[in-house]
Amino acid sequence: MMTFLEDARFEDAPHPEVAIEEWVFAAWAADGSLGLISGHRIVGRIAWYWAALARAGLPLLHVTDFEVPRRADPFIVKGEGLWAEHHCVAPLEQWSVGNEAFASALEDPDAALGRAYGDPTPMAFDLEWYASASPSPLEPPGDRAGFEFGYEQRGVVHGTIEMVSEPSIELTETPAHRWHRWVRPGGGGEASLGPLVLPAAVAHTGVRAPFAFPDGTTSDLVLSPRGWQRRSPGR
Repeated sequence: MMTFLEDARFEDAPHPEVAIEEWVFAAWAADGSLGLISGHRIVGRIAWYWAALARAGLPLLHVTDFEVPRRADPFIVKGEGLWAEHHCVAPLEQWSVGNEAFASALEDPDAALGRAYGDPTPMAFDLEWYASASPSPLEPPGDRAGFEFGYEQRGVVHGTIEMVSEPSIELTETPAHRWHRWVRPGGGGEASLGPLVLPAAVAHTGVRAPFAFPDGTTSDLVLSPRGWQRRSPGR
């Protein structure tokens, strides 16, 4: 039987034979004052999209749409009040990450794990993601071994984040990371793909980006000196 490492293909293009596929891009200021995430998942004929801009001392700008019809080009996501695109410029080297959306401004990040009601706030990402290292395979959780696959890659981001009521944020050589995961049919039970498995944060800045997904799973990320990590209960 082929092992995970032998079958972990470093391909940026969608895999037509898989049941679920996901791309996530993240970046953060080196001082931990700011972090962003932009991700989308293909689930059959539907696309999930989520994004956040998290900053110290300011409301979390939070975007989710989990009922976007899949387009012929799966990297384009168009929903109500939302346009987003993850465009591969050069495989395993460069991506354009963009969106224009009405984010919910949340004073309490915990609200993102509920109904995420907040003031509608126009926000746009216009970013270029560049690889700074070769991709590395992701080890799937033990109960997913054999049919969950993927890789991660370090990089840097250049570009602009725009908001109507605030000055634009310019990012230059900002530390970044990306993940590409997919699930093949089989393995027993219904195909699923949980949140990213990241190290638990021992210490963090308090800059936080939680998400609640329609399959009942949650992702609660905080910025640490090493970038985005999983928030531990009580921290």
